[in-house]
Amino acid sequence: MRSFLLLTCSLFAFAQDPPPPQPQPIRVGVDLVTTDVRVRHNGRFVSNLDKKDFEVYEDGVRQEIVSFVMSLGGRIYNVAAPPAVSPTGVILPPARPSADASGRIFVIFIDDAHLDASMTPKIKQFLSQISAQLVHEGDMFAAVSTGPSSIEVQLTYDRKRLDPAISKFMGNGLTPSQIVAAPAGAQGNAEIRHNAHVAFRTAWDIMRNLEQVQHRRKAFIYVSNGYDFAPFEKSHARAEAERRGGTSADSLFTRQGGQFSEADLAMELAELTRAANRANATIYTIDPRGLVGMPDMSQNIDMVEWQDYVTTSQNTLRVLAEETGGFATVNRNDLVQALKRIDQETSDYYVIGYYSSNPDQTKRRRAIEVKVNRPGAEVQHRTEYVLRR
Repeated sequence: MRSFLLLTCSLFAFAQDPPPPQPQPIRVGVDLVTTDVRVRHNGRFVSNLDKKDFEVYEDGVRQEIVSFVMSLGGRIYNVAAPPAVSPTGVILPPARPSADASGRIFVIFIDDAHLDASMTPKIKQFLSQISAQLVHEGDMFAAVSTGPSSIEVQLTYDRKRLDPAISKFMGNGLTPSQIVAAPAGAQGNAEIRHNAHVAFRTAWDIMRNLEQVQHRRKAFIYVSNGYDFAPFEKSHARAEAERRGGTSADSLFTRQGGQFSEADLAMELAELTRAANRANATIYTIDPRGLVGMPDMSQNIDMVEWQDYVTTSQNTLRVLAEETGGFATVNRNDLVQALKRIDQETSDYYVIGYYSSNPDQTKRRRAIEVKVNRPGAEVQHRTEYVLRR
């Protein structure tokens, strides 16, 4: 799946030589590290803070805040832009202030290869609620699907483009019966892994593009049923044994590579969350199935295996959200309330930025801590980022 976001930004990839008389802090390249910060007191957003009220630390070392933005109700206020980084010897005119006062970018990521075909009407209705409840006038948004629905809306302010795209949605997830009946190789079901890798790679490509956008709240609305690289193993082993005329133990032995499936899945999730944190993008995962009960009677799946599958798949959604500062909406029917919460979290926030003073590029994982000079304030922000290889 090719990357579809063509994001335009004014970034310069050259470091500025410091004047000889005055030593300058050592910087790791010119990449600005930004993090969204949500400050609340007694549940209400604190909107009267200034740059001097914040302290940011990377691996315990205080950093100089060079950019500061506050958004209230989705509108940008109190902007302090970072100093421009120019090629040596080149004098640039002052940058023209942006006329755009909107601070929100939504990416609606529809993983139709992991959404039940039988629930297509319900999921379409929910996606329409995203259009009505979450995306407002002045918000920039994009939409993409991972499978045959072929939804591809590049970043735009035109809300009229969202509903026609949603109408194209069609769930294409494998049913339990299809998973059990499918042949398996040394690493299990190849189609399951392929579909998951396509989803992760598509999301990863989008995150790479989002890295180029600064001073905006970037929310990644991830609609999926979640992932499990080795679902219904016992049922599959029995079915494969029947096909081969052997025993269940023989069939399990042929799938010994499946024991690594959990580690492989964790590695894929970790790569995506690292990319999201580098882009300062928050993932909000939503399982549109709502409260998951028993499997369809026609699927003939053991209840214990079904519950294990539901738990594993929903836990992957929790990981994606919690590791990027978002939250997962799983096993609940009130999806509209979740959208309202996302709307609130993406409307009121601060964005602070700094250039890392740590020159050691071999230390790829960096811890972030933000402190606020306001007694009793609750501070939420991403806690780390990882340098690209």
